[in-house]
Order: sequence, then C-alpha cells, then structure tokens
Amino acid sequence: MTQQLTHEEARRQAKVIVDQMTIDEKIGQIKYEAPAIERLNIPEYNYWNEALHGVARAGVATVFPQAIGLAATFDDQLINDIADVIGTEGRAKYNEFTKHEDRDIYKGLTFWSPNVNIFRDPRWGRGHETYGEDPFLTSKFGVAFIKGLQGQAKYLKLAATAKHFAVHSGPEGLRHGFDAVVSDKDLYETYLPAFKAAVEEADVESIMTAYNAVDGVPASVSEMLLRDILHDKWSFEGHVVSDYMAPEDVHENHKYTKDAAETMGLAIKAGLNLVAGHIEQSLHEALNRGLVTEEEITNAVISLYATRVRLGMFATDNEYDAIPYEANDTKAHNNLSEIAAEKSFVLLKNDGVLPLRKETMEAIAVVGPNAHSEIALLGNYFGTPSRSYTILEGIQERLGDDVRVHYSIGSGVFQDHAAEPLAKADERESEAIIAAEHSDVIVAVLGLDSTIEGEEGDAGNSQGAGDKPNLSLPGRQRQLLERLLAVGKPVVVLLASGSSLQLDGLENHPNLRAIMQIWYPGARGGLAVADVLFGTVSPSGKLPVKSYEETATATVTIQNTGNFDTDEVVQVYVKDLESEFAVPNAQLKGLKRVFLGKGSKQTITFDLRPQDFEVFDEQGHNFIDSNRFEISVGVSQPDARSIALTGVQPLQTELNLAGSQTTH
Repeated sequence: MTQQLTHEEARRQAKVIVDQMTIDEKIGQIKYEAPAIERLNIPEYNYWNEALHGVARAGVATVFPQAIGLAATFDDQLINDIADVIGTEGRAKYNEFTKHEDRDIYKGLTFWSPNVNIFRDPRWGRGHETYGEDPFLTSKFGVAFIKGLQGQAKYLKLAATAKHFAVHSGPEGLRHGFDAVVSDKDLYETYLPAFKAAVEEADVESIMTAYNAVDGVPASVSEMLLRDILHDKWSFEGHVVSDYMAPEDVHENHKYTKDAAETMGLAIKAGLNLVAGHIEQSLHEALNRGLVTEEEITNAVISLYATRVRLGMFATDNEYDAIPYEANDTKAHNNLSEIAAEKSFVLLKNDGVLPLRKETMEAIAVVGPNAHSEIALLGNYFGTPSRSYTILEGIQERLGDDVRVHYSIGSGVFQDHAAEPLAKADERESEAIIAAEHSDVIVAVLGLDSTIEGEEGDAGNSQGAGDKPNLSLPGRQRQLLERLLAVGKPVVVLLASGSSLQLDGLENHPNLRAIMQIWYPGARGGLAVADVLFGTVSPSGKLPVKSYEETATATVTIQNTGNFDTDEVVQVYVKDLESEFAVPNAQLKGLKRVFLGKGSKQTITFDLRPQDFEVFDEQGHNFIDSNRFEISVGVSQPDARSIALTGVQPLQTELNLAGSQTTH
C-alpha cells in the first residue's frame, strides 16, 4: 500500500502556494466558488459536490439506494465498496470535465458527504440522508464510507465531508435560527461519536458546520465545537466548511452578531475555513476593524489548499488522473447497486404469502403512487441513472409473459388527484380496485418520496418544510389501502420511504399478508424488489430506526360474578416509565362500555396506537421517547384510591416496545 501524503507535508506545499497570494486573493479563495488566480496558474475551483449515495447532480452516474437503506444492510464492507465505486466515478467525471475546462458546481473533488447526523425524530425530512438513529451504527458506516471515498493511495481519491456539525436533526423549518440545547451527556453520547470516529478513525478531510446553534452559539462560529472539540480534542487536520449560507444566518436569523464582518471574524477565529455562502468579502471590513488578522485568514486558506494538495491537484504523479470516463456507470457498478438494494429490504410481516409463486398466478395487480415512480427510487441528492427500473418495471421484467400484470397508480402520494386535476378527487382509485379484482394477488406500493420528505427548499410540502407532520400514510393512501383490503385478495404492501411509517392498525387486517420496507432503493430497485418478491433473493435488511408498522394489543376477559345484569366500562391506561417528559399519572388510552348479563363474560381487545405512547417536550413536539411502559386494564383508574373504592385491582403488565407483547 502506498504511503498517503501526510497533512504536514500537504500544509508545507500549500503554504508555498498561499504565500504568493495577495490578501485580496486569499479572501477570494475562502468562498466555495473559488476564482482563478491566473498569474499563479491556479484555475477556478468549486468545492460544492454531493455523493450521498452516488455522484449527484453532475449527470449520469450509478445511483445506489438512499443512505438510510444502505444502513439497513448492516454491512459496513458493502458501504465501503459502494463508496469506493463513487470515488472512482467521481474521479472519472472530474478528469473529463477538467479536460473541457468545465469547473462548475458538482464537478469537483470535494464531496459534501456523508451525513452522519443522528435520526432521532422520525418526522425529520432529511433523516433518510443519515444512517439512522444509532450512534454506533452511524459511526461505523460513516468511517466505512469515508475510507472508501478517500481511498488508500498517495493522494486522496476524493475528499469526504462529514456533516452537519453538530446536533443537527431538524426541524427543517426552524434550522436557520434554531438553538439546539443539549446536555453534555447527550452531546458526547449521541451527537458527537460519529464525527469523532470520522476524524480519528477515517481521517476525514472536511467537516461541515450545521445551520443551528448549539447551546446558544451558532455552529459556524462556535469555539467550543470547532476549536475546543474538533481541533484540540480530536486533532482534526483538514478544513471546515459551512453549510450553504449558514454564516449569513449568524447575524440575520440567530442575531448572534451585528453584521457580516463580525460573523466572519468570529468564524475564522473559531476555525471555519470555507464559506458556502456570499459574505467572504466582509473579511476586508473585519480585517480593518481588527476582528480578524491576516495571519488567521492565511491559515484558513492554507487549510483549503492542503486539501487540494492531498487530492493531487498540483501533482504529476497522481494515479487517479488516469481513471477513464468509461469507469463511470459500468455494468459492475449497477450490479452492486442492485445487490445493495436487495440487502436493504426489511421484511416487517409475512404470514407465508411470500415468496410469491408465479406458477400459481394468472395475474398480479401492482398498484399505488410509488409503483411506477422513478423519484421513489432515487431519494434526494441523486445522480441521473442511465437506466432505471421502477417497481412495476422490475416485476414486469421478471415475470415476462408468464403472468399478466395489471397496473394503476391508485392515488397521489399526498395529492387528492393521482393524475387528472380536472377530474373528481380519487379519480384513479376505481381503476386500482378493478385491477385488484382481476388479479390473484395485490402488490400495493405506498409510502413517501423526496418531494414531501427532504430538505427545506427541496421538498414540495411547503407547510412542513420537508418534515412530515406524523407517521401515517399521507393523502388518500390509507383510503386506497382500505379499499384494496376489502377486495378480499392477498395484499402485499411495499413501503417506499426514508423514515418510519405506520399503517394505523391496518397491518393487522387478515388480508394484509406481508409488509416490506424498501426505502428509496436506487436505480435498479425495481429488479431487486421483484427478485425478493419471487424468492430469488431472501430479504435480510434490519431496521436502523425504530419501527412504528405495529400496534400493541391489550386483550382482557371480564366476567360478571354478581347477581344482576349490568353495564361496565373497561378502560386501558398507559404510563411512560422512562421519559423525562412523561406526565406523572397513567393516561387513559382506550375504553369500551359493555353489557354483562349475570354470570356472563366477554373478551375485549384494544389496539394501542403509536401515538398512545408519545410525550410532548417543552416546545410542543410529540414523539416516542422511551421503550418501557406500564399498561393497566380494568374498570377504573390504576391508582390506590380508585382501587379501594371499586374493590377491583386492574390487570397490569410492562410493555417493551423493542419487542412485542400481548396483555391478557
């Protein structure tokens, strides 16, 4: 293995270059759109590039499953292999772009990936960019991705960027002025481990700051985050870049500083090197006002040029310069994408209906808003696939002429209309039912896509700014599923989404025979889905986030042991045993009045929904905050006074949401 160029040597070479620049030229280099310095033979360079699950926004490239789907593989070697492919394709494209003097955005070698934030709230729109909610899994996958992207040669294959530092996990609509107040325990236990691993285990070349403040200080000017933790504690030697226009937020939205000059002075002193925004020129004023020194500006630029040196931009012996354009979007790379998709699918329910046996079927209905949707394959921050297979197309490809495939969109993802705005609402629902009635089995492809689940400004649900309001199926999808279940045929639900969803009890319907989480499975996702449905491949993915596809069931038998007929009210109470936000008393979550003749008994079942276990924080946000709950079923509240008055002790059990349990 070739010895990689050290940070020390890279900084030495970078200093030689930067020392030749004027102060105006140095300040110009602190913007992500770094201008050319012709007298030094330095071409323009744009630092902004994306590679979340493939080279993004730069034309044709292999599109792998979205990051959350990759996390579900629980296979860090696979993640490393995928990142290595992304590195190869990124280099192949860069080599050709620069030959044509195309140095635009998304065409460089500094990639702003991976996203190692913690997916704590399942409503967060950008959660599908992450590796889930677990700090260990996120750390392990972040390290694997970074190592694959950056390579092991003398020079970096690409420069990876771990983002967003730190405590960034929504809400999207408030991110430009939100203050994430976090305890030291939560900071070091939950939010920092993946960044620490990225620095200490993977030698990540870049760190991107978050929009939000942390304990009152905007991340882009935080001495605590950038100087104390990142540089001093972890000995980070790469460069720090802001999120897009995050420095502007410091004075415009956080109101932490008075103006752009003060912001830039604090940012450079804290350890920020690169501005993804438009206020780097205010460094002139900051310099004149004594808010920053020329030496500090010079050191910031040296850090940036050290990265460019490590990428071999000024070298004549860089082996990656020889990667040809033909190394992009190859058959082998696309096969790897398909394998990754197969390994990412999580089977949430199966009563034996899967795998489907095509020899026993004459027709299959493939319905739902995500059945024939390319965007549901791609997630966000994606490239352009040269060939993609929707779920419908994958099933058609694998079945050939052996089985008739009926298709209908059924409903919109969240709109009242599926296709024809001049028609009445639900105009494709009857077609879906007809398709179901003429088929042996129904495959309902439901869920979300990145038009409603994503980043503020990218997603189309402007009211949620990319976040979702709850975990239920949006729009008319639940209504569509109810009608499909009523047909009486076996229904297999495929959930395309980047986050947790719930079916609000429909998962227990006797005709809903199987449920599979397919995430946003990449360009070859349709083929992968078909191979799993028909048993060519067995699903092996595991959830990197909590599952909310389930309800808890409480079943109780009540008997009238008295001498008279009577009415009684059976009640269910839930008490959170862990959350700091839990109310002190058990809360009523279900009730049913029943008539009991003398000596008779009845068995009653209650379905407890996910929202029955939620708490509210001080800002009014509702979420499930613990796993342990006490469930009480009886004819009164489960307190001592009520029990004394009624003389009846409620039945009680402890429920752990990490497993499943029925109370009798």
